[in-house]
Amino acid sequence: MAESNAPKTEAKAPIDVKLPKASGSLKTPAVIGIAVACAIVGVLIGKFLLGGIGAGGVSGKTTVSEGELNSAMATYSYAGTNGTVTVRDVITSSGTLDGAKDDKGNYKIPSADEALSFARSAIIEKEAEKRNISVSDDDIKSYASEMLGSDDLDSIASSYGMDADTAKKLIKQSAMMKKLREQVVTESDAGEAPTAPTEAAEDQKQVPKPEYAQYIIKLAGSEWDSANNKWASTDGPYATALKDYTVTNDGATYEAAQAAYYVAYQDYSTKQSSVSTQWTDFVNGLLSNASIQLSTLVA
Repeated sequence: MAESNAPKTEAKAPIDVKLPKASGSLKTPAVIGIAVACAIVGVLIGKFLLGGIGAGGVSGKTTVSEGELNSAMATYSYAGTNGTVTVRDVITSSGTLDGAKDDKGNYKIPSADEALSFARSAIIEKEAEKRNISVSDDDIKSYASEMLGSDDLDSIASSYGMDADTAKKLIKQSAMMKKLREQVVTESDAGEAPTAPTEAAEDQKQVPKPEYAQYIIKLAGSEWDSANNKWASTDGPYATALKDYTVTNDGATYEAAQAAYYVAYQDYSTKQSSVSTQWTDFVNGLLSNASIQLSTLVA
């Protein structure tokens, strides 16, 4: 690559960044079918998993020349290792260099938010590597198929405006984070999200039907006493929520089934929130032992 004639970019006065705690609303891969409707693949490994930081830009200039793409936007340290985040790294984490190029041949400098998200993702990846978590090509294809509906990396890359190598790298990182999450989070208690009852026609919603009775009884489990055709007790969550509805072994209304569904979904949501909290706490623990410095780029 030819040497650029543009003024050399240098790092000035590093800005110490106190890593903010991860948001309690952290989303994750299956939560990750919690998969997420993301706008770009990069979200899966960065902002999707870790959230963004509302920081401003880190540069007194807004663009860099081709020869300045390897300028450091940030440095980070974690578990005895150090890393550098370059302008090139951040641009290609969510797009292509060509897409960031202006009509003068220069490249728009990403925001501090993007640099921090990249660094935080790198720190999580370091932890995964430390735990000997690896991702094979088959894992990448499986993850891409699950999350993006296709394992054709060329097609995925084209759809998200990046090259295939970058797409593969991002999907690999995200698949690695999913494996890490599965290792540190216990999700079995959350179970599967309940399925809503089949909606009845408007004039049938208050008509008792066997299918709605069986739907309620299945959700209620041990709370229902089938032998005696009544609630086993009156203070359980289902019995409490359905106290104003008539439920028997042979029939219940759609409205009663809907009330039971709300109870089941609330229970699922509470357990899923606990799962999310486990991951959030884990991520915060890692970030509390890491540091990131932003560098101001000047001409």
